[in-house]
Amino acid sequence: MLTTTEALLQQLKTLGDPMRARLVMLCSLGECSVSELVETTAQSQPRISQHLKQLCDAGLMERFRDGHFVYYRVPMRGAQGASRRRLLALLPDDEPQFVRDFEKLKSLRAAAGESPDIESDDVDRSLHRALVALTVAAPLGDMLDIGCGQGRILKLLASRAGRAVGVDVDSDARRMARAELLLAGLPNCSLRQGDMYALPFDDAEFDTVILDDVLATAELPADAVAEARRLLRPGGRLLFLSSCGERGSTDLGEQFAGLCADAGLRLAQPRLIPARNPLWLLAVATPIAVTEAA
Repeated sequence: MLTTTEALLQQLKTLGDPMRARLVMLCSLGECSVSELVETTAQSQPRISQHLKQLCDAGLMERFRDGHFVYYRVPMRGAQGASRRRLLALLPDDEPQFVRDFEKLKSLRAAAGESPDIESDDVDRSLHRALVALTVAAPLGDMLDIGCGQGRILKLLASRAGRAVGVDVDSDARRMARAELLLAGLPNCSLRQGDMYALPFDDAEFDTVILDDVLATAELPADAVAEARRLLRPGGRLLFLSSCGERGSTDLGEQFAGLCADAGLRLAQPRLIPARNPLWLLAVATPIAVTEAA
């Protein structure tokens, strides 16, 4: 195993190649696929893949699969997260080549997204204000958005979170979300494919978990809530967000209360948005301590 000094020297040596420095800067801004990196840098796929392997071997990059695609990113967490941040700080982000690369990547994402930014109506603005207000009451910390879709809630709240992860089963939605988050300049976000009944995360990994309008169509809503509860750290918060639809806010509120009771959660009074003729229901639940439950 390399010592800390040896690992640092290896990383510095790896970053000494201009192309690898370009790749690191791109993947520090967002998760990138090989095809995106090839098109952005105008290099061949074998050459880019070779550089990426060297960067992964040096601990500067990591790869992960999302559906049929493989993405690369610069991990900012973990034992070496601080050292990676210090290394990246040595690279001038106003370097003209880095700026050109980022602009090219943004144009690729914008074209791939094919999803124009839709202006929020009054209901959306009311919902967004209510969500942002929750960040004033308590910080978001590490946040997970289950059922993130095209990333609307992530885009709204990620800048207030330490780490923001979105999960959705729809690959097209995740692709569009990646485009939106990169264009919004939110490098702390990542997207994952995941089953809300068995999510690929450790116990107590998040401070805030959002069930983002997924319970109405869930076959096993109690299991989905229990899985979200598993991921909460002590003192964390589970946010229920649901469109009222045909069920009505009263039925939804009663459902949330029952699900929370079964999962060992205390549910605060749900908020209707807007208050008159509500279209959305927003509620916050917190874990009941073991001693308190006893």
